[in-house]
Amino acid sequence: MKIPITFLGTSQAIPTARRNHTAVLLQYKTENILVDCGEGTQRQFRKAKLNPCKLTRILITHWHGDHVLGLPGLLQTLALNNYPRTLHIYIPKGTRNYIDLIYKLFVFAGKIKLEVHEVSSGKILETPDFILESFPMQHNIPTNAYTFTEKEKIRIDKDKIKKLGLSGKILGELAKGKDIKHKNKTIKASSLTYAEKGKKIAFILDTKINENCYKAAEGSDLLICESTYTEEESDLASEYKHLTAKQAAEIAKKSKSKKLFLTHISQRYQANDKPILHEAQSVFKDTTIAEDLMKVEI
Repeated sequence: MKIPITFLGTSQAIPTARRNHTAVLLQYKTENILVDCGEGTQRQFRKAKLNPCKLTRILITHWHGDHVLGLPGLLQTLALNNYPRTLHIYIPKGTRNYIDLIYKLFVFAGKIKLEVHEVSSGKILETPDFILESFPMQHNIPTNAYTFTEKEKIRIDKDKIKKLGLSGKILGELAKGKDIKHKNKTIKASSLTYAEKGKKIAFILDTKINENCYKAAEGSDLLICESTYTEEESDLASEYKHLTAKQAAEIAKKSKSKKLFLTHISQRYQANDKPILHEAQSVFKDTTIAEDLMKVEI
């Protein structure tokens, strides 16, 4: 199945007329997973014709304003719309107090059920269909990268099934990897099925280059990565602990990612972002600069 990704915001710290603050939505079956929630994110949901009340999880990379200032407004909107479920929010370890402060700073009309998970390194959620993982990054405050990995699926070889004349409940057994009986013979499930590798999406936002970037991105079908600077501003990238376009492309290449989408674009490139694109493509050809409200499927 296709996994839709919607870029709700693609700017760096200062939004522009073209780019809103950072937020990316991943949709998978009944899951709607939001990565970061910059200022104006709930309005971006409306512009993208998406329903924020379908959200199931929010992954916060870190607590800089351009990644979280939309959170109070979004929570208020969910409360006013009688949000029916428990919203799971994943945040860097040791930062729970920021959630508590949100409720102290604002007078909310109603509340929703929240379950806050402080996470650091490793698996943070496993369902029958997918796994979420967290990777500590190196920014100037606690920061995580996140990955979504679809689990491997057992698929039935339709041509082989057709030749044998199999149908009905027996196909369900095969899909579970169970051997079957047919015409008084035992048929191995492995002879009629094959494994289909699940898809992986990696989200690497604000960080300087570090080994966990490569670990998070490893084997990604889609790598969504910050690209705040070009190599001409490498001193600034180092000072503020961000990535250049070249570094983002090197992560994609070294990790054997299939596609790279650059985001967290600085206002200095509002009129012309080609230098970022060209720099990245010189290292990793299948690179695209994300735009607000852009939707891709993998």
